Amino acid sequence: MEASVAIQTLPEAKDDEELCKIVDQVIAYIKNSGFNYFVGPCETSIEGPYDELMDIVKECQHIAIRAGAPSVMAYIKVTYKPNSEVLTIERKVGAKHTW
Repeated sequence: MEASVAIQTLPEAKDDEELCKIVDQVIAYIKNSGFNYFVGPCETSIEGPYDELMDIVKECQHIAIRAGAPSVMAYIKVTYKPNSEVLTIERKVGAKHTW
């Protein structure tokens, strides 16, 4: 695995309930991507091939808009190692969390 991305999608919403509804749709899309992912309280991490992850990042914004957000901000962190492996989600947080 050559890349790891952490994405925080922040759609504009009228209230917290609507915000959570939209973010849940984004997380469902990431879950259905088939890549390994981890949902945290402020961001979702996903790992896989760099180009495919960048497509997922882009689609997350489109999902939020289609779900009714008039605008969306996103904070993205990317680790990219084209010639080696990045640290996996499991190695980063696995021993620190109870599942």
